[in-house]
Amino acid sequence: MTKKLGVSAWIGLVMLGVFVVVGLVGPLVAPDDPARYDLDHRFAPMSAAHWLGTDSKGVDTLSQLLHGARRALELSSIVIAITATIGVTLGTLAGWFRGVVDEVVMRVVDILMAFPGILLNIAVVATVARPGLGVMIAALCLNGWVGYARVARGQILALRERDYVAAAVALGASNRRIMWKHLVPNLLGPVLVQVTFAFGGLILVEASLAFLGIGPQIDYTWGAMLDQARTFLWKEGFAHYALVPGLAIMWVVIAANLLGDGLRDRFDPKNRGRS
Repeated sequence: MTKKLGVSAWIGLVMLGVFVVVGLVGPLVAPDDPARYDLDHRFAPMSAAHWLGTDSKGVDTLSQLLHGARRALELSSIVIAITATIGVTLGTLAGWFRGVVDEVVMRVVDILMAFPGILLNIAVVATVARPGLGVMIAALCLNGWVGYARVARGQILALRERDYVAAAVALGASNRRIMWKHLVPNLLGPVLVQVTFAFGGLILVEASLAFLGIGPQIDYTWGAMLDQARTFLWKEGFAHYALVPGLAIMWVVIAANLLGDGLRDRFDPKNRGRS
């Protein structure tokens, strides 16, 4: 009997589900528009009108948090969809055809992995005068696919030696049919684990770039909120403003790691057959 998900994995799944729900419906229930400034109510404390207070421009903190969740969810989902597609495709081709294809793909992977990921992202985004969401996505996708490619290639190299793959080759099945009918479906488990860990990592990278002032100049991203909190940390009664986005980022990262650890144990071949 295959090992089931542990309690920590379920906790991570619920926590991540909460983030997804907040990202989807948060802006719809936000009490205010985060782009509307109210200078008469700057640094307002927590109250019935502003549950989490306001910032230096009088913007409702709760509204910023909810809209920031939407932005983080959108960015992470788009980047994961692009990088997973590219990485799994290239890794599958490299593992199946090997030879020149494998050498080219893996040498590109080695080159990209030689650079610290966050520094490469900063270098790409900083070269544009007014970087928008598209530039941010391109920077994160530039090296985000390499992890999927390595996972896919390693799995394909092992799967191609299986008897059912050899039987499909002997029966004259085309390379396309073998890859999409016999190989790619068996990659879903390891790729899902990679996606889960990457989700938390993307949230951290996006927040880090926004904290440094690099990327789309939007005040209500979680990283921009942290940057503003750092600037006005001395302000009496404003210390909680740093905790709000910080706890939100921590929530998502912990959730992704708990779920990723559980899925890794679930799909690890060493655990199969154990009750």
